[in-house]
Amino acid sequence: MVLQSSKERPTLGGTRIKTRKRNIAEPLDPAAFADAVVQIYLDNAGDLVIFTGGRTQPGTTKPDEGERHPYSILDCEATREVILPSVIYIQKILRRRPFLIKNLENVMRKFLQSLELFEENERKKLAIFTALAFSQKLSGLPPETVLQPLLKDNLVAKGLVLSFITDFFKEYLVDNSLDDLISILRRGKVEDNLLEFFPSARRSAEGFSEHFTKEGLVALVEYNEKKIFEVKLKDMKSALTTQLTEETDISEVIETVKQRVRDAKLPDIEVVRILWDVIMDAVQWSGKNQQQNANAALRQVKTWAELLNSFCTSGKLELELIYKVQMQCYEDAKLMKLFPEIIRSLYDQDVLAEDTILHWFRRGTNPKGRQTFVKALEPFVNWLEEAEEEE
Repeated sequence: MVLQSSKERPTLGGTRIKTRKRNIAEPLDPAAFADAVVQIYLDNAGDLVIFTGGRTQPGTTKPDEGERHPYSILDCEATREVILPSVIYIQKILRRRPFLIKNLENVMRKFLQSLELFEENERKKLAIFTALAFSQKLSGLPPETVLQPLLKDNLVAKGLVLSFITDFFKEYLVDNSLDDLISILRRGKVEDNLLEFFPSARRSAEGFSEHFTKEGLVALVEYNEKKIFEVKLKDMKSALTTQLTEETDISEVIETVKQRVRDAKLPDIEVVRILWDVIMDAVQWSGKNQQQNANAALRQVKTWAELLNSFCTSGKLELELIYKVQMQCYEDAKLMKLFPEIIRSLYDQDVLAEDTILHWFRRGTNPKGRQTFVKALEPFVNWLEEAEEEE
């Protein structure tokens, strides 16, 4: 690719030759046009920035066609210090010659679709250039232009794309945050399918973590694991919501939860949180009638108490359930006064143990609404303590 900053621009045209009978125009001559471009370079030494340093044909370079010029990204050292000046210079040219922006986009797309035609070191230089281009917000390189062409099956299968994207990530994160990188991936429409950069044999969450941990991109690994975890939680919540809406038999719902917990390896605390959210989301609230809302919430607790009881299997999990109730009642005005009634109902249904309730009452750590809820729960706690003394 050639980006030109000179005022003189060659044109691709024929040459008229005078004959005895008429003027005849020679066919369009690309070679003559290329020679004219090179001549401008020679006349304005240093006023051009070139990727290949020589003429190109689709997807390849032809080093045997004339002398390769020194202003070449592919012939320089594979370091940011050497490549960055070229990126900055291209940016300056594009500001003065906006008509070249589309050319840059087209050339980069072709280069990235032809990674197999470059040597490993040349691909690394292209990755560094691309990362620096995004870091410098180079005009003419929208993320989809760079990232989408990489997803060619043959390039992915050979591992070339994974190598390129790894170099790209590492270089970009030198000067930018992970959030900046995720923003690029999102705009490039690949945020949700990063595994597609991996050959099929290595396309797994474990393969992703192993590869990028080895490359020192631990933050990216943690981000991906968190995203996978959130997807699993969302899928489980969606499945449970459907079952509760359809009033599926509670034993079947319990088995569904257990199966998903095994498959997705979900933490027990997250399961308890999801169960409470799904159960309460399914309540048919009547509006402003406080008593009707209370009846609906308590009826829901009673209906699905066995489900909660199946997974609140320790004092720690029971305490987490109380915190969930506390937060929901604190954030939802119509539930504010229901906190003691819900806790009493959970106790009556053997979901919450007495010791857990007393622990929350005396040493609970979540401050949101705590003072109000402790006061509201005090009569019930007094009853528990009196019953304990009588026993």
